[in-house]
Amino acid sequence: MCPVQLRTLIFVAWVLGYVAFLLSIRRMWTGKHIRSPLVRSLFLSMVAEGEAADQQEWYRCCPDLLGESVRPLFVQSHLDSDTKAFLKRSQEKSGWLFTQLYHSLVSTVLSPMVSRTSINGFLGRGSMFVFSPDQFQQLLRIDPDWKAERLLDLGAGDGGVTEVMGVHFRQVYVTEVSPPMKWHLQRRNYTLLAIDEWQHTGFQYDVISSLNLLDRCDDPLHLLREIRSSLVPKTGRLVLAAVLPFQPYIEVGGKWERPKEHLKIAGKMWEEQVTNLCNEVFKRAGFELEAVTRLPYLCEGDMYNDYYVLDDAVFVLKASEDASDSPR
Repeated sequence: MCPVQLRTLIFVAWVLGYVAFLLSIRRMWTGKHIRSPLVRSLFLSMVAEGEAADQQEWYRCCPDLLGESVRPLFVQSHLDSDTKAFLKRSQEKSGWLFTQLYHSLVSTVLSPMVSRTSINGFLGRGSMFVFSPDQFQQLLRIDPDWKAERLLDLGAGDGGVTEVMGVHFRQVYVTEVSPPMKWHLQRRNYTLLAIDEWQHTGFQYDVISSLNLLDRCDDPLHLLREIRSSLVPKTGRLVLAAVLPFQPYIEVGGKWERPKEHLKIAGKMWEEQVTNLCNEVFKRAGFELEAVTRLPYLCEGDMYNDYYVLDDAVFVLKASEDASDSPR
């Protein structure tokens, strides 16, 4: 056997072994391959009951643990039809076995060199869900027909969440650093701005969204102050989502590193960290709270999990009256 044939044989054997390993792992974590209809039905029923209970926890808040200034501004959210539809689509995609095998193989090969965000953009997977149209409207206290001039979505990803907000605006601007994600945004006909361009366009925005970006940027306080100065005076609003507990890291290539400015958020519970963000971090940046809610930050899954979920706090902020006196 010549060296080329030997290398080909070794590579094919490695791929087959990798696929067999992934299949065996998947069988450990799912009931889809249980042969007995009765056992499978019981298993899936137990899983569904557990998931339903867990899903109620996604929205639970103890108002008594919120600070006095934050408590009356908390908005209670619930699992709605759009969230259920996203979860159903994610579960269906997770069952596409050969697609998931391909995704897993490509991710394994590229992850040492390419960021996970870019891998997801290249594969067209990993779509995010932060809020539904109804939840967005409830937070901003707007009706379905409300329209404004400009939206800026910072770190817009593939534009899935941007689309929820974008129907309320005549012009939609986005930023993104991942090349594959930029391509997805351009396909949706959004105006793509560079990360050092959106602050210097000569106009201001009615709403700026920063969804799960604060813990993934090098200088979060500087970002907040730039956002404040880019909002339309008096009526402009910032919609900001933050994963709690707050654990800041930035993605460089395929590695995670600490940001230059490390925000320390006091408190261990969700309510305590929300209060600290409002009373300390946002106030330092010249913002005051208008509304806050607890929502799940959902991401499409893979062959191991139907979906992934993190705890989000979603804030609506406006520039405080004494914002001009805040340190720049």
